[in-house]
Amino acid sequence: MTAPSTFGLSSEARNLHWLLTNLVEEVPGIESVAVVSSDGLLLLSSDPGRNEAARESRGVKPTGPRGSAADLATIVSGIGSLTVGAARLMEFGGVKHTMVAMDEGGLFVMSISDGSLLGVHGSADCDMSVVAYHMALFVGRAGHVLTPELRSELRQSLETTTAGGAR
Repeated sequence: MTAPSTFGLSSEARNLHWLLTNLVEEVPGIESVAVVSSDGLLLLSSDPGRNEAARESRGVKPTGPRGSAADLATIVSGIGSLTVGAARLMEFGGVKHTMVAMDEGGLFVMSISDGSLLGVHGSADCDMSVVAYHMALFVGRAGHVLTPELRSELRQSLETTTAGGAR
């Protein structure tokens, strides 16, 4: 994974970047990860193309959201919104996590705090229980520090990175 620059970020933001990098690098089968705010904005993401060369070398066709981390964030936000609406209609309380199993992979969405979501796109051979376990660890570690101030800092960091890459 290409580590995003954390220069100038608060220790909390650097810690979240480290947690996300660790999640992607330590859990087999994770293709890409996105942390999304309650209003659907991407806060933090892995590089969705990080495994592209490895997949191509094995003769495996590209999988997952085409394009950018923003695509995964959009999907995660939409699934999160849909499941929250369903839970309200059924009066079953809050949504803890959602798993979508597909022929060529899986999508996992887990609530972090105050509506923020962690979304993981996994390969077809990933162990869903291992992915869910490590996502829960991430949520447990990230949830208490994901304050409005930190969310704002992460958004600004992504906007700066995106603007710098567009030049």
